[in-house]
Amino acid sequence: MSLLGILSYFSLVVQICFVTVSIAAGLYYLAELVEEYTVLAKRIITWMVVGSVALYGLFIFTENFSWAMVLCGLGAQAMHAAILKNFPYVRFLSPSFLGALILLLVNHYLAFIYFQHQYHAFTEVMAYFTLCLWLVPFALFVSLSANDNILPTSNERTPLLSDNDVVTNYFSSRKKLGLLSLFNYAKESLLPERNKKSF
Repeated sequence: MSLLGILSYFSLVVQICFVTVSIAAGLYYLAELVEEYTVLAKRIITWMVVGSVALYGLFIFTENFSWAMVLCGLGAQAMHAAILKNFPYVRFLSPSFLGALILLLVNHYLAFIYFQHQYHAFTEVMAYFTLCLWLVPFALFVSLSANDNILPTSNERTPLLSDNDVVTNYFSSRKKLGLLSLFNYAKESLLPERNKKSF
């Protein structure tokens, strides 16, 4: 093997690192935007759901997809719309979230079976997976961190002036599980912290 061949493997590793860092930076930026503009994020994700439903409607007339595949995709979009009713709050054990997760897995299985038996160009397969299967769940995944900084507005059981009021209880007992929290943890644990000089 020549030196250029060895360098090509090394450059491939460097390129993968650059792509990974770029994707992580982009996800971090998107998560911050969703936290800042939750109403706009909900509107955009709603339009993504409507667009996916429209695509499935067009597939009925233009493609030879099985009815199970189309109905499973429409059902997943209905579950995504149900998740958006309480946006930015997402409960992981709610029936709509669990249903969306199950339908996502079933729809992947049906799509793999269909594209295994019916030839389509790779770009067509990727178009289906990207626009119909991955776009809305990815947007919901990025928006999971949006409810980390949303304060509860009322609590009818305890008065606000007691020792365990809503805001104190919310911040002290809640572990944040979101994309932005994951990136902040990675930043704090992996990157060295710079000390600011005070003069």
